[in-house]
Formats: sequence, structure tokens, C-alpha cells
Amino acid sequence: MEMPEITPDLLLKAYSLGVFPMAEDHDDQEIFWVDPRMRGILPLDRFHVPRRLRRTVRSSIYEVTANADFNAVIEGCAETVNDRPQTWINTKIIDLYMSLHYMGHAHSLECWRNGELAGGLYGVILGGVFFGESMFSRQRDASKVALVHLIYRMYAGNFAFVDTQFITKHLSQFGAIEIPRQQYIVLLEKALKLSSDFKAPIPKQIIESVLQK
Repeated sequence: MEMPEITPDLLLKAYSLGVFPMAEDHDDQEIFWVDPRMRGILPLDRFHVPRRLRRTVRSSIYEVTANADFNAVIEGCAETVNDRPQTWINTKIIDLYMSLHYMGHAHSLECWRNGELAGGLYGVILGGVFFGESMFSRQRDASKVALVHLIYRMYAGNFAFVDTQFITKHLSQFGAIEIPRQQYIVLLEKALKLSSDFKAPIPKQIIESVLQK
């Protein structure tokens, strides 16, 4: 049975059911659905900023923006580099998420240094969930700084949690955990009912509260 064409609307429906797409690698044009038995999430109340990263964030060596260059961020995440010889982001996925971005459902955070894009992350928003898709760094800790700024926005905008899809050692240091799919679906259904705002103003007290975690 041939897989139906994946459209932006179908993609959003999949997210609402706890399913997301991937490609085998950057050069493979086939896309398949992923529905993990164990799901990675980052509950906001478990978020932790390592001490060294806290100093980096406070130093403001990076200028952080939102949705300033979504295309550059997703292209950066799709790049093959020495420590990441393969990525799962192919041209079809880039086109789909660019469409979601134009529709207002996909967002990016960019870290800039001396006018150059040093790193960032992107993901999809439905209800009170930020479905984190990928992040990248060209300079030290740039993607981590973007993650801290994402958490600012999650608190300010009334979000429930960040969906990390899978768990890695990198994400675990920030408080990400793994839960069974059934438990994840219960949390997802509740969070999708929230009215959240990625662009909500971020009070200084939220910034200080996150950095002290």
C-alpha cells in the first residue's frame, strides 16, 4: 500500500496523535512515521541549567532571536559535520517545515555572534507543546543557549512541556526524561487544550527563575 503524500495539514494531525516523520538520512527522499514506545519529554519544572552554561548565557556572547531566519536554522540542522556525519533531515522535510513555518506552526531560535549564525533550534507548536525537532551549533554552546531561551518562552507563553522525541545524554543533563507512550498521550491530549503563545513577552523574573534552576 502506497503511503499517502505528507502535507503540512497531515503533519500537524500526526503531531496531535503523537507521531512524527523522519528520513533515513539526508540523501534519502523517503519519509517514514515514527511512534516511539518510550517518549522523551522535557517537563518545565525539571529543567536544569548547568553552571558553566549559566555563565555563558549571562555573558550574552550570543544575540538570540526568534524566527529571524528559520530557513538557515533548518539548513544548519541538516548539515553533515565531523561529529554528525549523517542527519535525518532531507529536502522533503525541509520543504514541509518551511510550509509549517509560513503557516505559523514552526518556529526557530537563532544564536548570532559577530553577525554570523552560530547555532539554533527549531520545532513545531500545537496547543501547549513545543515539539523540538533539531538543534545545531557552529560555535561552543550555541544550541544550548538557544534551548535556555526556548524555556524562557515556554514559561512566559503558558506551555506544558517540550517534546524531545528521544532521550540523549545531551538532553538528560537539562532534565529530559523518558516516559511510556501511553503516559505521553495522556499528557499530550491535556496539553493540546492549552492556549499558549510563543511570542509572549518574557518578564525578567522568568529569566532569573530559569537560570537559577
